Amino acid sequence: MLFKRLPLAAVCCAALSACQTIAPPAVVDIAQPSSVRPEPVHAPAINNGSIFQATQYRPLFEDHRARLVGDTITVQIVEKLSATQTSTSSVAKTGNVTAGVTALPGIKPNSFTNGRTSIGLNSANTMDGKGSTVNSNDFSGTITATVIEVLANGHLVISGEKQIGVNANVDVLRFSGQIDPHSIQTGNVVASQQIANVRIQQKGRGAQADAQEIGWLGRFFLNVLPI
Repeated sequence: MLFKRLPLAAVCCAALSACQTIAPPAVVDIAQPSSVRPEPVHAPAINNGSIFQATQYRPLFEDHRARLVGDTITVQIVEKLSATQTSTSSVAKTGNVTAGVTALPGIKPNSFTNGRTSIGLNSANTMDGKGSTVNSNDFSGTITATVIEVLANGHLVISGEKQIGVNANVDVLRFSGQIDPHSIQTGNVVASQQIANVRIQQKGRGAQADAQEIGWLGRFFLNVLPI
């Protein structure tokens, strides 16, 4: 009687909401925001010199490189990870028990001949197990990110995003991490292996990405009948 009182729309919404538990979307924690605008330069409250300004300091005899919030830096993404794990287990156990009765009080001795009272037990237990796991990731590319924060130790927190749209599909590349300024090479370039707390996400939006996902009706039946 309870289901008869519920509106049909509410029942349908509850059923469809259960479909999302089959394959929850994978989420990468990218540092936000992915872009930032430098704050306008104002006259400092404390007079620290008419020429030198600590908040806007850039060395005169140094190649341009990211240093302040809003600066950009080019990241060469070269990530190659490979992991292999193999395990083998083997257990074997064998047991043999033999017993016999030769005489009992009040019973004729010839009653125990020809193995009539012999008892034999045999047991065997064998287990073999093998497992193997192989994981390999290879990612390469280039992206220009923006400095969104300068930490107290001088390290730079960067974040960047690149979107490429072709017809009805959009490829999105997001990157974030923490850079030691000493790792920045000539040309304002840094390799991804020298960046800490790297977060990389590449995904697509559009008809091509939708074709790789299971439909809502299929997710519903997999949730109700996961066999």
